[in-house]
Amino acid sequence: MSVGVVLPYWLDRPDGEAVDIAVEADRLGFGTLWIGEMATFDAFALATAIGSRTTGIRLRVGPLAAGVRGPVALALGLSSVAALTGRPADLALGASSPAIVAGWHDRPWAGAAARMRETVRAVRPLLAGRRIDVDGEHVRAHGFRLRTPVPEATVSVAAFGPAMLRVAAEEADEVVLNLVTPEQVTRVRRVVDEHAARADRPPPRLAVWVTAAVDPGPDALRQVSEQLALYLRAPGYAEVFVELGHGTLVERAKAGVPRRELAVPRSLLDAVCALGSAAALRERIADHHRAGADHVGVAPSTADDPAGRRALAAVG
Repeated sequence: MSVGVVLPYWLDRPDGEAVDIAVEADRLGFGTLWIGEMATFDAFALATAIGSRTTGIRLRVGPLAAGVRGPVALALGLSSVAALTGRPADLALGASSPAIVAGWHDRPWAGAAARMRETVRAVRPLLAGRRIDVDGEHVRAHGFRLRTPVPEATVSVAAFGPAMLRVAAEEADEVVLNLVTPEQVTRVRRVVDEHAARADRPPPRLAVWVTAAVDPGPDALRQVSEQLALYLRAPGYAEVFVELGHGTLVERAKAGVPRRELAVPRSLLDAVCALGSAAALRERIADHHRAGADHVGVAPSTADDPAGRRALAAVG
């Protein structure tokens, strides 16, 4: 069981704060840093910059939208990070959302689970140094081979919904969940193990991301609330929030109510985040480990905690 750090990319904070959080995580001795991609930096560029500012933390790039970059771009990006930083690097993939895949990047959203399966199967041999030769329904590429393979890299898949969970259980080294309760972690752990057994493979590790704040004040609660509101209408996340009794809030989000007007209740924040004393944060992480998570990635609030130092120190 392990604890890592997730770059949170708060919408109300400077973009460069991501590097400050990474440096603090490295200083505190965390083993893994998750470097996703939102509306700020290209993830591979940011991972390379972080590698030049840190000394030991392992760089896990993603989850990146599998529908945006093809296997060659994904493998080339990860190989670049590993070669330029001299640091172990892993790849994480996710479906993302229609707004990002189709709206931002003009890529097809349909068939996300099937595309994920083909992408993972195509990117693994590339990372191992083999030449790509793939003619799938969603992924087609020929002839490319990495000059600097990354054979030790793992591939994680962020999963919500039955189809993506099955793909993750059957193809990934690690399944990633975000904004879930320990009870939901237990259910997902059981489903993943069952799918893996039927596929005759060892079950993948299970990672859970948790937003955390020590003794959060009004600014921190607002920051977390407004960020969570972005997920209210996202596929997979919306169903989780409905299950937790917040169907009306989800309906308002899907109707187009601006996120700052959605007033995410404290009860929902407490259900899927770690907010409170340092001891409460440690207990929530322990809850996820007891529920079946092998790894917990902590995304620190920074509204009143620069670089998330108090939150990271509490759980490090």
